[in-house]
Amino acid sequence: MDWLVDPPTAGAASALRTELSSFLRRHAADAAEVSDAEVVIAELLANAVEHAGGPIWVSLVWTEALPVLTVQDLGPSFTPDLSPPAVTSPRGRGLWLVSQLAKDLAVEAKRSRGNRVQATLAVTRRSESSFDPPRRLINPLPTLEEAGPRGFPRESFLRALVVELSRAVTDTHGPLASEEAVARVGATIGGQMEDEFRRARQITGRLTPEQIADCYVRLKAAIDGDFYPISISADRIVLGNRRCPFGDTVRHSPALCRMTSSVFGGIAARNRGQAVVLLDERIAVGDPECRVTVLLNPDAGDRSAGGHRYRADDPVAED
Repeated sequence: MDWLVDPPTAGAASALRTELSSFLRRHAADAAEVSDAEVVIAELLANAVEHAGGPIWVSLVWTEALPVLTVQDLGPSFTPDLSPPAVTSPRGRGLWLVSQLAKDLAVEAKRSRGNRVQATLAVTRRSESSFDPPRRLINPLPTLEEAGPRGFPRESFLRALVVELSRAVTDTHGPLASEEAVARVGATIGGQMEDEFRRARQITGRLTPEQIADCYVRLKAAIDGDFYPISISADRIVLGNRRCPFGDTVRHSPALCRMTSSVFGGIAARNRGQAVVLLDERIAVGDPECRVTVLLNPDAGDRSAGGHRYRADDPVAED
């Protein structure tokens, strides 16, 4: 789940802290484990509000055994001091305390500006499905400035339609059902685009990594994305993107990035049997560009944890 905190006020951080704590308590195997996690959440949000000076993006991913909290901002880069603070010091305890209470803590500067702080929370989830819709604070519908002499153009309408359909599923059936729906739709659309690519290139049999990357770039260009290959090998494809098809709306609805993941993952899995997609950098969370890594041989890699995994029931046969 993703949240945007803009403007980053103490009140907004407090409300999000309460929401995250409630979510963890509802789904933790032992509610007593949540206390330390609440301190981690409070400290990371407070630090971001104090130092970011701009919007903050917060995500919570619980696809592995423990939840991972990520806080991203556009503030000045910093090097964390995790040494124990002096007893008399009134400040400097936040990140040190987080490092003691979290299972893992990573702080890194983003390539352009800003920081990414990631903490693995020491909370074990009981076996269940999650039905916790995130807050809806941003109106994704077209702005009046987008309207022309004849009203809103088709692109604005379709963009709003996709966002609102996803929200409707979330509100009615929960975020798990919404993600499943987005993944299924994306995979289906990706399959149709792959068929079109094959016809245009007269390709049969499995696509090579170079052809898969070419397919990605072609289909994203068709919807006004600006993807380009960074590196291609037998085990992975890394792509950058300078322009999001959803425009500025994606910064208010970061969950839309799952569409890219499912389209890319579905195509790769059909041609390789399985794949993992990692959304390393995203325009949706303040990065200047997107960076997507598609692992074509995930069992041989060490980065598949936390990514979106895709498998093909009926992979394309080799020539």
